[in-house]
Amino acid sequence: MEIVVTGRHVQIPDRFRQQLDERLAKVPALAPKVHRIDVVVTHERVARGSEKVEITCRAKGPVIRAEACLDDKYAALDAAVDKLMDRLRRLHDKRKVSRGRRVPESVAQATARIDAAGEPAALDTAPDDGRIDDLDRFGALGNSPIEVREKVHTAAPMSLEDAVNQMELVGHDFFLFHDADTDRPSVVYRRRGWSYGVLHLETDQEVAAAG
Repeated sequence: MEIVVTGRHVQIPDRFRQQLDERLAKVPALAPKVHRIDVVVTHERVARGSEKVEITCRAKGPVIRAEACLDDKYAALDAAVDKLMDRLRRLHDKRKVSRGRRVPESVAQATARIDAAGEPAALDTAPDDGRIDDLDRFGALGNSPIEVREKVHTAAPMSLEDAVNQMELVGHDFFLFHDADTDRPSVVYRRRGWSYGVLHLETDQEVAAAG
């Protein structure tokens, strides 16, 4: 397993590399298909959390990623590795996902149910995963100063279980995917603990066709 360390605006001391090798030694036991780990250490000129450590595991399959920002790069390394190991264990001890019911619900039904439960009905951030992006650009809302980041990607149909697993592996709170069971654009999102929700997009034409 190859470990590639890159420093941005910071020198990587031998002590850091040694600690990194020791902390990542357990990765092959949890994810034997990982052939390379990219580690990027960045010094940012901010008041707090100036040391950022990003760890990305490369393998045949989904990318596993974790990052942490703290005042000390060694502490950031430990925090990032802890997150990475947690995601690798989730992959290793993958749990089955139960859809609960086979009849897909509309976005309006799902968001109404979420509102009634007192949880956020809108997802206002998008996963930033450059490996699947075909288009990534910024635009403005009319004359408004608000900027909207637009991302377009292609994806093969996948199961709800696979979508949950990929969401967990990159550490996002939600994941946009093409649901193989419903043949609809869908979003799976994290609720509390091991509880998840899923939203399916149902167009007006589909509703009219269904009567």
